[in-house]
Amino acid sequence: MSASRSAVLLSVLLPLLVVSASAFVEELDDTFMETRGADDIWLIKFYAPWCLVCKQLDPVWHQIGAELKSLGSPVNVGKSDASVSTGLAKEFRVRGYPAILMLKKDVKYNYSGPRTRDGIMDFVNRVGGPLVRSLSSLQLFQHAMSRHNVMFVYVGATSPLKGNYTSAAEELIVHTYFFSTSRDVLPKAVSLPSLPAVVVFKDGTYFTFNEELDGDLKSWINRERFPNYFKIDSYTLYTMGESGKLVVLVLVEEKSLSEKSLRFKSLVDKVAADYREIYSRNFHFGFMEGSDYINGLVMGEVTVPSIIVVNLSNDGYFLPLGVMETERHLLDFLNGVLDGSIQCQGGNNVGQRIKRLIYDAKVTLTPVFQQAPLFGCLLVGFPLIIAAVFCYLCCRARPTMSDDDDNDGVALLAPSLQHRKKLTGKKSD
Repeated sequence: MSASRSAVLLSVLLPLLVVSASAFVEELDDTFMETRGADDIWLIKFYAPWCLVCKQLDPVWHQIGAELKSLGSPVNVGKSDASVSTGLAKEFRVRGYPAILMLKKDVKYNYSGPRTRDGIMDFVNRVGGPLVRSLSSLQLFQHAMSRHNVMFVYVGATSPLKGNYTSAAEELIVHTYFFSTSRDVLPKAVSLPSLPAVVVFKDGTYFTFNEELDGDLKSWINRERFPNYFKIDSYTLYTMGESGKLVVLVLVEEKSLSEKSLRFKSLVDKVAADYREIYSRNFHFGFMEGSDYINGLVMGEVTVPSIIVVNLSNDGYFLPLGVMETERHLLDFLNGVLDGSIQCQGGNNVGQRIKRLIYDAKVTLTPVFQQAPLFGCLLVGFPLIIAAVFCYLCCRARPTMSDDDDNDGVALLAPSLQHRKKLTGKKSD
């Protein structure tokens, strides 16, 4: 009896909870840009009715809306059907679904991280808050250090360097946090050659920006915003392409790492730490569980465990020429990549793009044929039949060469026949 009561109560409350969560997410249309407040901050999801990932994200999106409302956040949460509100989708240059972005004082910030609650909430907290957060005490500094693996800090008073730092923060806030403080707030162990300065704290140490050695501040921040060695997922690997560095990857099993995987991880971690001064300007280092993403890049099956260097700027990759067992082997591999003795494979030229298109089609269709052969044949055959019928109708509609020749022949013979008739008439006279 109690079980039936619980079931009835749940059936009554569940729709109310769904409606309650939905109340914190506003459906936006093409009038949004005209009706929104100038200082409003909006987190927006663009979706399409046929998009499966969009439907899977919907409960998370409503959860985020309810959570931000309960926290008193100034961030409004909305969603828009891009197939209906085409004007709004065009305004935000939506290219794929689901597209997630934040609008803050007419500046649009695109989110490219994992479609999870934690990932999106971190994006909201980072972009929705101040561009540069002030650390007014040592306790606040230490608290920030405990929460962030990589932390950029401007130290000093107002200066042109701070203006450049703020400009870089406006663009790169989608990726990392930015802080500012005074020299007396920093721990005494932090030694700065001069002020003002921009410092990055990561990997248990810190590095100071040097314009002569590091060049443009924004480019330096973009290169240094990742830990020296860490776990990399497909979303992070994609964004690492913007840094201009190559990525040294150890591919390991998703579960129950083998002895060889552990040895490869330890080897790459050691080289990343011991040779940071030599390789940090050219390489990121990390490990990835599974090889699905890299299989798509190389268009084949990559052995796990293995070590590979990828160039995300042009979809290229480098493979070791021999065994990879010792530190010397790894150093020779990295040096070969840098001096060009190891050739880059792959790329994004026209030929590689065609190959990748064929590979993606093969990977997509193979499971379909294995699970439902008839449906797979229909899926592939129907477009081919339509194309064949279209070509046939086009050929039927075009006049043939023989018809054209016959018509031309008749046109040429007509004057000659008329001339003969005239001559025959003259002779009879």
